[in-house]
Amino acid sequence: MRFYQSHYSGAAVLCVLLSASVAAQEPPARVITALRIPDGTSIRLDGALDEAIWTAAMPAAEFVQRDPDNGAPATERTDVRLLYDATRLIVGVRLLDSEPDKVLGNQMQRDQSFSSDDRFIITLDTFLDGRSGYIFQTNPLGAAFDGLISASSDSNNDSQREFGGAVNGSWDGIWTVRVQRTTTGWTLEMELPFRTLNFDPGLDRWGVNFQRTVRRKAEESVWTGHLRNQGVAQMSSAGVLEGLTGISQGLGLDVKPYVVGNLSSAPGRGRPDHISTGDIGVDLFYNVTSALRANVSINTDFAETEVDDRQVNLTRFPQFFEEKRDFFLQGGNYFDFAREIGSQVTPFFSRRIGLDARGVPQPIDIGAKLTGQAGAFDIGFLQVRTREQNEQPGADFTVARVRRRFFQESYAGLLYTRRSDRLAGAPDLQTIGLDSAVRTSRFLGTKTLEWSNWFIHTTNPADAGSPLHGGNIGRGSRLAFPNDPFYFDFSYRELQRNYAPAVGFIQRRGARRFNPEVGYTVRFRDHPWLRSMQYEIDWDWYQDDVTNEVVTETRQFKPLTIGFSDGSEFAYEIHPTFERLERDFEIFDGITLPAGQTYRFTRHELQGSMADRYPVAVGGQFNFGRFFSGRNREYQLNVRIRPRPGIALGVEAEHNVLDLAEGSFDTTLLRLLANTQFSPRMSLENNVQYDSVSRSMGWQTRFRWIQRPGNDLFFVYTHNWQEFDGAGARQFRTLDSRAATKVVYTLRF
Repeated sequence: MRFYQSHYSGAAVLCVLLSASVAAQEPPARVITALRIPDGTSIRLDGALDEAIWTAAMPAAEFVQRDPDNGAPATERTDVRLLYDATRLIVGVRLLDSEPDKVLGNQMQRDQSFSSDDRFIITLDTFLDGRSGYIFQTNPLGAAFDGLISASSDSNNDSQREFGGAVNGSWDGIWTVRVQRTTTGWTLEMELPFRTLNFDPGLDRWGVNFQRTVRRKAEESVWTGHLRNQGVAQMSSAGVLEGLTGISQGLGLDVKPYVVGNLSSAPGRGRPDHISTGDIGVDLFYNVTSALRANVSINTDFAETEVDDRQVNLTRFPQFFEEKRDFFLQGGNYFDFAREIGSQVTPFFSRRIGLDARGVPQPIDIGAKLTGQAGAFDIGFLQVRTREQNEQPGADFTVARVRRRFFQESYAGLLYTRRSDRLAGAPDLQTIGLDSAVRTSRFLGTKTLEWSNWFIHTTNPADAGSPLHGGNIGRGSRLAFPNDPFYFDFSYRELQRNYAPAVGFIQRRGARRFNPEVGYTVRFRDHPWLRSMQYEIDWDWYQDDVTNEVVTETRQFKPLTIGFSDGSEFAYEIHPTFERLERDFEIFDGITLPAGQTYRFTRHELQGSMADRYPVAVGGQFNFGRFFSGRNREYQLNVRIRPRPGIALGVEAEHNVLDLAEGSFDTTLLRLLANTQFSPRMSLENNVQYDSVSRSMGWQTRFRWIQRPGNDLFFVYTHNWQEFDGAGARQFRTLDSRAATKVVYTLRF
């Protein structure tokens, strides 16, 4: 009882501190007013900004550096102006540059990284809640990237570090951008239809922010929120967009039919004949309110989905593969749970729906989804019915997620999932979870502090008298101070041995985990080639949830992480490790480490990468040292080549050499990438992968033509080969191949 009393006492104290932080005096927000386009005035979307009305609109200027010289004025001037009418918001930007011939633009493909390019970003908080929103960005070639901003993801993911907020880049909205290069820099016009956005119709003010990247200088500047623990996607630090009146989403109905044709064969799997199939389906999107969106998908198809990146697993635990199917990605942030780093606490994992244990697609007859906001609540609801195929029974899936927002950046939430296999005698498998986060970005004035908790209970079908009964809960707590230059993160997690979310991902259970992390970053203002040096200690400690024995302990010392002025990086890490094997570990075919053994070993890691802005950028990693009963050397190489804008080539290689007391072996993983981007709306991707564990090679070529936003043509060809030892040389025979063409059309009402 004392634990709970002290636990809640600590919670009360923290809430008081955070409440005081929220109530503290805040600096006045920067304001920009959108100018309404008079009736009869036309705007040609060509990126030129040559209509007279642009000069009448209020500019947002005077950007401030977030990096490298934090707080200093931006070295290049940026002017942003906003126009609107009843159906759309138009963003006009002049990006002046003292060396316009050095403006960098390489990427043309939609939703790809702009890590080698100059870019412009706008974020919109359409509910003025300081935590959620939309992000749109483009580069000097007019490529488009969009996403949803969420306050519910962990504070340490990549987008949090890059943008200052968690960004789900899988969302695809319908919008248009046009760009022109000029003798003084570049200009752009961006049209954002109100039908694409959810918003509160009772508001005439939104949150807004802008960011510009000058890649050759590795300079990031923002309109507001320049502190290193802020950023363009931290909507609590955004400015204010005023003047939006008389705007409408129209009827709010999108009808998106599709037709698909497939041709497949699998001679290496006993099905040599070519099989041709065709299908049709439709996605319906309807704005139940201006803030709540419903989606019904009938005869859902994923023919255009990219292949997974292969991984070689030398651990005892399953590896996580990200969701890539559009139906589940859209609005996926509304189902986020807890604030844990990584994927180990994922009670809802959408890849459990419509994919069998081998990752083979299972047909989905119908799926329905509701996502958005209702008052102070964030809502996500999903219902999916899969079809019986081969020996895999059909199933019905239900997922419900509700978050109640309080204070400016905090929430409390509930998650429920259910899986019901349509099989005689199969039990319903259910999961219920509770989570909360108390967060402020104004602790001690400008610092971020967050305390989060979660609890999960899962169905355990074992009888009450069974030794497997019980032990089916998960729980955790985390205190984070993600600031610059000093940061820390203390977390506790317990996943009991019968914890089993039926629609979730499980990596490791039957253990309690303690994970303190502390770090400090030194910044250099005027050094010619050094930008930062970071030092970190990260202790990862796992304890058996029944015997309390230590089963894993890893002390990660990161004595040197160097950031260079051009954006390149170098790091050295030391990982002293203790492992106690609870069960036999077959690390490779025929090589097993026995249960009950304990191991102490130390690994060293060297890694470095060149900035992506170079035409040829090389990255690599070398891990070496003892590993369980022997030694392991791991080599990784990543080469990125950009011979000209629109052409991107890549080579990725990983090679492991293991010499263990139980046996020796090596593994190889190769990946070749060749992307041709004909325009911002037409691209061709090629991905060839080989790994020596499965001794198989796969190739996918993927063509996409965006006839206009919302209307797409896809052609996808996939071919897999199996390696075998032939007479005197390695040979490959075809396992399977598949060609698919898909046409998608969007009707907006």
